[in-house]
Amino acid sequence: MNITINKNAVPIRDGAAILDYIRELGLDSAAISERPLAAMLGGEIFNLCYIPKRESELQLLYYSSEEGRRVYERTLQFVFIMAVRRSFPDARVLVQYSMGQGVYITIKKEPTLNDADIALLHDEMRRIVSAGYRLYRSRRSIEEAISRFTMDGQLDKVRLLKWREFSYFDLYSCPEYSDYTDYFYGEMAPDTSYVRIFALHRIDDSVVILLPDRDNPERAAAYEDSPKLLAVFRESERWGRFMGCATASELNTRVENGSIRELVRVNEALHEKNFSKIADDIICRRAKAIMLAGPSSSGKTTSANRIATQLRASGLDPIMLSLDDYYIDRDKLERDENGKLDLEHINTLDIARFNHDLELLIAGEEAELPRFNFLTGRREDGHRTLRLHSDQPLIIEGIHGLNPLMLGDIDPGKIYRIYVSALTTLNLDDHNRIRTTDLRLLRRLVRDYETRGASMEHTLDMWESVRRGETRWIFPYQENADCIINTTLLYEVSVMKKYVHPLLKAVPPESHCYSQARSIVKFLNYFVSADIEDEIPPTSIIREFIGGNTFYKDR
Repeated sequence: MNITINKNAVPIRDGAAILDYIRELGLDSAAISERPLAAMLGGEIFNLCYIPKRESELQLLYYSSEEGRRVYERTLQFVFIMAVRRSFPDARVLVQYSMGQGVYITIKKEPTLNDADIALLHDEMRRIVSAGYRLYRSRRSIEEAISRFTMDGQLDKVRLLKWREFSYFDLYSCPEYSDYTDYFYGEMAPDTSYVRIFALHRIDDSVVILLPDRDNPERAAAYEDSPKLLAVFRESERWGRFMGCATASELNTRVENGSIRELVRVNEALHEKNFSKIADDIICRRAKAIMLAGPSSSGKTTSANRIATQLRASGLDPIMLSLDDYYIDRDKLERDENGKLDLEHINTLDIARFNHDLELLIAGEEAELPRFNFLTGRREDGHRTLRLHSDQPLIIEGIHGLNPLMLGDIDPGKIYRIYVSALTTLNLDDHNRIRTTDLRLLRRLVRDYETRGASMEHTLDMWESVRRGETRWIFPYQENADCIINTTLLYEVSVMKKYVHPLLKAVPPESHCYSQARSIVKFLNYFVSADIEDEIPPTSIIREFIGGNTFYKDR
């Protein structure tokens, strides 16, 4: 019997791990971009210390892939927490959210974190990495895992595991260094030497662990200062703690005792209050146009409509426009080397025409607006003419809305720019965050199935391309915004689970999307479903995805 690794076949030997075969084939490397981190087998991701027992074909995962980067991040977090526990035994580590190409982590300790502490942690992490300590994966019963975490003081994990549907739990440990045991809900690298590229950047009592740069993995990514984004994350985190809903176990408790209904009402009230404040700010600045952008499934359309409603409540009559109507005809676009169209590239828009029309409208002159026909793939002129009155601000939605190219020579003082995203701070436990991109993917899976009839595989298949477009065309301009709207709802995972969980479980192992689907299923397994649609208002952000949003009834 043979095992095939990246198209190379070798005979299976008793007790030989994937890593043994990799070294035998000369596929290992010291370079971060060329060193395998894990392996894909039958649609599942395996640690390289896994011992194959049957004929199989494996695909190695590298840092260049999303799965590979996640393996690297988990391993680096494990090293970081080991260093914190050795350096500051009484400290509490809270892994929170992404910041650029890094992860924002708070360290609760006395005295509070300072630059000398960061230097100490950095040196200890370097020592751990240089030692190349083996990371062991072992399977335990839920009772054993709970007992171990209880003794170690990781009560957040104890509370989470009580909701686990299975009788076993996998643990990672590094006995050569410490008795610390943890799990990051996914595979890690075989040993600590795999994560030699990193940097630390302190922000008050927190640190951003910077991962290898995507464009040049042999160096750590530079820290990207994003004060507006960080402020929104911190506000969301504060409200999660205030509402007693900072983790999955706390949300599940609210579902079971019925207090999730109060959570819905308060969360929706917070959203409404925020939209009202933004409308007041727009009026105060006398903005003539509101440019609204954000990544996929952030709730941009509902946000635009709720801002318009608040402006109408203040006596204005906003007009809604979409940048989609400025698409260039499909047959005039250049295709890439694979013959595909990149419809998220800014060059797919007629920027000059948009600049011209916007300039006319802001000046109080008449403009003839186009409409893009998605059936024919062509732009149609003469759709409508428009002249704005003094009480008619424009609300313009589109993924390129914050790109400076869209404004040309227009006075920026007449423009109000809004960035919209679902910036969740809900965690599984202290060391396992819920990624904002995973929440948005969950939203999109639900919406595309419920409103467009798209299969789980169809949406999963296109997600990587969507993410590439966001990274290139949206995220670099988020700090240009005058305000950031966080559309996340603390309760939404519990509502969306029942819509998508059974569909994802039905994705077969032979599907090329199986690994993605399985990862989301594992994440959703920790949440209890909530049947509370009767409590959710018809203008809620979540209605954009599960249906029942009254903004779209005329469409």
